[in-house]
Amino acid sequence: MTESLTKHERNLAAAIHASTLSRFFIPFGNFLLPLVLWLANRKENAFVDYNGKQALNFQISLLLYSVILGIIAVPLIIGFLPNIFEGGILNIRDFNDFNGINFHFDRDHFNWGRFIWPAGFAGMAHLALFVVNIVYTILATIRTNEGQVFKYPITINFIK
Repeated sequence: MTESLTKHERNLAAAIHASTLSRFFIPFGNFLLPLVLWLANRKENAFVDYNGKQALNFQISLLLYSVILGIIAVPLIIGFLPNIFEGGILNIRDFNDFNGINFHFDRDHFNWGRFIWPAGFAGMAHLALFVVNIVYTILATIRTNEGQVFKYPITINFIK
């Protein structure tokens, strides 16, 4: 396929993939810049159209996965919050009118592992999504610049 593609088409497709990294400098840059580049050039050639759809679908999929992880993790973390106040680090039974506010820091009765694992799971899953995003964006940029067709993993095709 590299014989039929011009250097401009390959560079434009690579720029669409690389522009998703603009999220570190521009809010929602991982959606806006590839969208603008894709919409401006999608009718001129099929290679740029295909890569624009791939890049946007991958970014939308990662956003969806992050939202789902947050929806799962937040109730788990909130569900473990009462353990902090009831017999945990901040014992609510120590708050009464006779002795004022008394912070009782007793680490022996608080199960840290049970409290931290939802936050740790969500953090590790978000870190994995971050690494997948960086690695596959760089791979897509390199491969499309060489004229190869690249398909992202774990992508839901929202734009067909």
